[in-house]
Amino acid sequence: MVAEQLCAKFVICDMKLILACILLSILGNSYELEVHVEGIPNTKGTIFIGLFNSSASFPVFGKQCKGVVVTHKGNSQTYRFKNLPKDSYALAIYHDENKNGKLDKNLFGAPTEAYGFSNNARETFSAPSFEAAKVVLDRDKKCQIRIK
Repeated sequence: MVAEQLCAKFVICDMKLILACILLSILGNSYELEVHVEGIPNTKGTIFIGLFNSSASFPVFGKQCKGVVVTHKGNSQTYRFKNLPKDSYALAIYHDENKNGKLDKNLFGAPTEAYGFSNNARETFSAPSFEAAKVVLDRDKKCQIRIK
């Protein structure tokens, strides 16, 4: 009787441990996305980096899932987004040269400050689609983006 109770306790403990490991492997995966921005024209201002996980919000700043404003000292800057879940993302970046918190545009709506997107996606008269700029994060990754 005692041996059967001990055996049952061990089986239950083993099952709980196995279940916990399975849940951690499913839910616990997080990844890092390293973003290396190149082509920053000067050391004025700041760099806005927006990380989007939806085509509905891309590339509208203020609607990103994560965003940072970083200072820079040269013509390149690296930033790491940490603890990201597996998903598809797109990056939109601009150099806020005059620190007014927005991407400045001319009378025709064309940007006057340097900008870029993941995969170095570019369109002639509009922002690229989420699909064109998409990065599938299923492991730690690095992105190089040249802003122009």
